[in-house]
Amino acid sequence: MSTDLVTTHPAVNLEALTATENIRARWLKSLRNENTRAAYGRDLEHFTAWCAAEGGTPMAAGREAVDTYADAMAGDGLSAPTIVRRLAALSSFYEYAIDAGAITSNPTARVTRPKLSKVSPTLGLSKGEAAAFLEAAENAGPRDYALARLLILNGLRVSEALGLDVESVQTERGHYAVQVTGKGSQKRLAALDPETRHALELATAGKETGPAFVDAEGNRLNRYQAARIVTRLARAAGIENPKRITPHSCRHTFVTLALDAGVSLRDVQDGAGHASPETTRRYDRARGQLDRSPTYRLAAYLAEQ
Repeated sequence: MSTDLVTTHPAVNLEALTATENIRARWLKSLRNENTRAAYGRDLEHFTAWCAAEGGTPMAAGREAVDTYADAMAGDGLSAPTIVRRLAALSSFYEYAIDAGAITSNPTARVTRPKLSKVSPTLGLSKGEAAAFLEAAENAGPRDYALARLLILNGLRVSEALGLDVESVQTERGHYAVQVTGKGSQKRLAALDPETRHALELATAGKETGPAFVDAEGNRLNRYQAARIVTRLARAAGIENPKRITPHSCRHTFVTLALDAGVSLRDVQDGAGHASPETTRRYDRARGQLDRSPTYRLAAYLAEQ
């Protein structure tokens, strides 16, 4: 915790602040997923700073304080998913604090969360754009090509793709696949089509162990470097407004194009590693409501006289 927060807001109880930090460190250590740990840590820091500005600490916050915080986030124009995630992070922190005997109740328990839209705001690539994107990646080299194919054809989360090691590749009942570690440290196998397998072999040539995707210095690629690669490839592919194309929109592309290709919702859900089919449907509704509208088929049916 920054000493500036303490000196700027002398009303903050230093003992309570230290207790928060002790619980925070143990709570974060208990979170298995690295990305969740990083995101939740930032969320608690944001709330801690807000509490300090109000002259308090998270450990002393009650239901009214959390309600006010949620209203403040909405007033600042934060999106509903961001507010929901931050409240989820706080709830996780407080549940841990209860288990540790530091507090007796969770002040987020009955706080109203914003309703999430059933349509994902992230736009995926069209079939033509996806083909151009993969062609640009192939021209860029094996590493970028293998990464692009895993994002587009396997729908991997960027953390899942970047977390792959050379030894992640394995065979299972005649299939080449990679073992992926998803949310909640859940592991699943993702099948590799022959071209993706070949691109991955070229990208990791000469290595028997270690990260599959590395930068020029040999360090594992991070999500920011991956985002820049995706933007560069989108620009090379001639996609309008390439900055809108992110690793997550590549994952969205996997869902929409797989369903367009006739893959069942269940299989797309399994491939994407979604716990619920509703999540998969949320990715698809934005295009599906128009492109696969029953209106077109009904009109054609009625025209058959």
